[in-house]
Amino acid sequence: MSSTYDQLVTLLTERFEVSPEDITPDTTFEDLEMDSLFMVELLLVVQSEMGVRISEDSATPADTVARAAELIDAQTAAAGS
Repeated sequence: MSSTYDQLVTLLTERFEVSPEDITPDTTFEDLEMDSLFMVELLLVVQSEMGVRISEDSATPADTVARAAELIDAQTAAAGS
């Protein structure tokens, strides 16, 4: 997996107290019992910690952790262009 995925897992475990055993690339945020309000909070933390802004419309609780990492990577690449 990418370093972005690893960073996201670290954020989920350290900031949101998710057990690392519960997280796989195919785990959805719904699987982690996280709703749309959580997604807003996560996106704010991602912006603060990783310096990447993801719009609230881009990520949903039905997305997987791997998909969220892809969104972060895409925004990072777009910001670098």
